[in-house]
Amino acid sequence: MPRSAVPLMLVLAAAALGLSACEQKPVNSAPPEEITAPAPAANPQPDVTAEPVERAAPPVIKPVALGEFEPGNPVAIAVTGKLTIEDATLKGENGASFTTESVALVSGGDPYMEGQTYAQVMQIAADQPVELRRVLEETPPTQAPANALCGGSRTGYIALAKVEEGDDGIVKLIGLKGTDLPAANASGIELCASTFYIASKAAEADKDAGKDDGKK
Repeated sequence: MPRSAVPLMLVLAAAALGLSACEQKPVNSAPPEEITAPAPAANPQPDVTAEPVERAAPPVIKPVALGEFEPGNPVAIAVTGKLTIEDATLKGENGASFTTESVALVSGGDPYMEGQTYAQVMQIAADQPVELRRVLEETPPTQAPANALCGGSRTGYIALAKVEEGDDGIVKLIGLKGTDLPAANASGIELCASTFYIASKAAEADKDAGKDDGKK
């Protein structure tokens, strides 16, 4: 064999060995393992470093009238007598009482049922504020239970408005039957009674003076 052919033969032999080695190496044809995120904690803990979220408090309905009021007509005498109005209660001198919650502050021109407004039945201006209270518990008059605000039916709502007439502050009050919130589309709302109570401005001035004396 010629000397020049020896290197060529060695190169060919080395190439053959390299190809054989490549063919014998196993090839991983399986798909790659799926990459998944770790499962979330069963009870995630709040981030103590996060800023607190501030939420606006619901608006507070301010009572339109508080204090003691004398009955202004026979209906008022029958259903309560002298009336004491507090934040969550109305108490009559004759034993009648109402545990209430204020649910809305509406206007005289708003309807409490289809075709009827507070202004019409209470004889107040259309823009007069009217406090609407839901009655949670009711006790009828002690001596004459039949004189309850809605008679033999449960009072659902009481609406109150306070106006000034001459030297007196007048509280207009109506009782409503029904469980729906009084409105134009309310179902089952009926007017039970409409009445009024009187507080003289002089008596209110004395009350305010007493408060001022207590602050000194």
